[in-house]
Amino acid sequence: MTATPVVLLHGFPLDHRMWDDVAAQLGRDRTVLAPDLPGPADALDAVGPTLDDAADRVAEAVRAAGVERAVVAGLSMGGYVALALLERHPELVAGLALVDTRSTADAPEARAKRLDVAARVEESGTVDAVRGMVDTVLGETTRTAHPEVVQRVAAWIDEQPPARVAWSQRAMAARTDRTEVLRRFTGPVVVVVGDEDEVTRVDAAEDLAKVAGGAPLVVVPRAGHLTAVEDPAAVATALVELAQRVDAGR
Repeated sequence: MTATPVVLLHGFPLDHRMWDDVAAQLGRDRTVLAPDLPGPADALDAVGPTLDDAADRVAEAVRAAGVERAVVAGLSMGGYVALALLERHPELVAGLALVDTRSTADAPEARAKRLDVAARVEESGTVDAVRGMVDTVLGETTRTAHPEVVQRVAAWIDEQPPARVAWSQRAMAARTDRTEVLRRFTGPVVVVVGDEDEVTRVDAAEDLAKVAGGAPLVVVPRAGHLTAVEDPAAVATALVELAQRVDAGR
């Protein structure tokens, strides 16, 4: 039985490193790709800013690695890109893991907030406008009991290129509703969410699982919006089970 490759798409405002602990638990026999979105920071002017462009770049990177079919897992913004990839390059997506994410577009207020943050990041040339997100994306348990995780995520945010942060905010603000794209997908799906996620709550994940034809829903206890960082073992287990379903043709 061939081990289907896995593509891991990160959340905002982070990079591929947020998947490191999960990737280490996916098995040595399985190819794992974790690109930065939407690509090199010095090439941002050439694309977008739309998640379609990010998805196209992911498709290019996946094919360049010799992969023609993969399990695609996306957390938060990565989930938006995963759904864009499913719409634009469906032949690449053998299975789908939607982690702490949603299929809908932003409401007008949220869209305006993203554009404001993008403008402030560009004007200041810093990531000051998103540094406070460390308290939003991590669950209460993590913030209280695991200061080392808080410090790690805060450092990752500090290290993001401001141009990529602004690009990503504008791309997310412009995204379309891809609920019907998910509904039409016939491959295996798993939905994962932290029970302390205040960004995409459990009830939103329940709705997502229903759209995906009653897909399995994994609720990770004592984790917030960054389940892959807060409890990588739980997320890795969900991804391995999904990948094994794909391997077996189920």
